Amino acid sequence: MEAPQYVAARVQQALAEDTRTHELGIHVDVRGDQMFLRGKVSGAEQRERLGAVAHEAAPGLRMHNEIKIVDYGEPGEDEHLD
Repeated sequence: MEAPQYVAARVQQALAEDTRTHELGIHVDVRGDQMFLRGKVSGAEQRERLGAVAHEAAPGLRMHNEIKIVDYGEPGEDEHLD
């Protein structure tokens, strides 16, 4: 059986290199047969793509996609800087 840190490294490499994701800021944690994805992305579609790529890289693990979606868009109208 492959050591958890090697599985996590393989998944992180897949997330960084896959043309669908190109994501470097996602933390992958493997514990037993569980894989946890943590980090922040700008949209639900990217979150889903990351989950798909991670699952393909480690299909035998039960994945918990804990990636948070944050809005990197324009500042809101009520934000005033004096």
